[in-house]
Amino acid sequence: MKILVTGASGFIGSHTVRKLLDDAIEVVGIDNNNDYYDVSLKESRIEWINEHPNADNFSFMKMDIADKSAMETLFKEHQFTHVIHLAAQAGVRYSIENPHAYIDSNIIGFMNILEGCRHNKAKHLCYASSSSVYGANEKMPFSIDDNVDHPVSLYAASKKANELMAHTYSNLYDLPTTGLRFFTVYGPWGRPDMAPFKFTKSISEGKPIDVYNYGNHRRDFTYIDDIVEGVVQSTLHIAKANPDWDGKAPKPSSSKAPWRVYNIGAQTPVHLLTFIETIEKALGKTAEKNMLPMQPGDVEATYADVEALVNDVGYRPSTDLDEGISKFVDWYKSYYGR
Repeated sequence: MKILVTGASGFIGSHTVRKLLDDAIEVVGIDNNNDYYDVSLKESRIEWINEHPNADNFSFMKMDIADKSAMETLFKEHQFTHVIHLAAQAGVRYSIENPHAYIDSNIIGFMNILEGCRHNKAKHLCYASSSSVYGANEKMPFSIDDNVDHPVSLYAASKKANELMAHTYSNLYDLPTTGLRFFTVYGPWGRPDMAPFKFTKSISEGKPIDVYNYGNHRRDFTYIDDIVEGVVQSTLHIAKANPDWDGKAPKPSSSKAPWRVYNIGAQTPVHLLTFIETIEKALGKTAEKNMLPMQPGDVEATYADVEALVNDVGYRPSTDLDEGISKFVDWYKSYYGR
């Protein structure tokens, strides 16, 4: 196997590369290392990958997935057997202020990935979708057989578009594709723009934290190792057509084409204030909280039904919150010297 991992210097991407290197798989990683957040953290993740005992199997290139010519050359030269597409412009709130960034990366960039896979006969494309596609849905837990036609942010709309684009290529070109709807990922090397990192940073520095929706959010916080195990197993479990799929009563989660989508989450939604208390316990400090209303584009709760992932791929996330937060806080203290 020779696997392309896009977004390799990102949070999930860097962990995924190291997981693949555990099995001595040849990996090519790309990322544009943009300044959406601290570039030095992204560079440090690549250094962390290069500390792996099998790092000789890894090569990294700075590259933008929206660069059509560069992507064509990359695919042609390397002839990847599998592609794990994790690069994207992330963030719900950022999409409200910078919509064009999401079209460039999440739509045009994804198109270039699909074309690369199509023309170079990749065996499987596994790509990052998001729990945000459930948008205004209120029925819990979120099921892959639920309708997801009511996004509440452009980020969510771009991820739903990815699923639709992937289906088109699976249908037209028999390209196996699997989309993974991630649910609130956290852990070591996490993104500074996400709540776990922001809370830990502010609490450790004795600064107040902003708690939106007056702390009434519930999130299906999922530890990074669980996510990555699911990504790798899903990549190696090549999507197949559903022989029982019926166009007269179509199921949203599968198709007559080799196309699948799955939820990947802890399946145990946690109240935001409980999550903050767990961080306080790990840090040995109490947070000063600014209680604020819900922000535009946000949703009150996320909760994953992961039974399809369990049944088809044979994997269920398992790390509990106390263990996950403890590992994240330990990393944070070590990396930032606090």
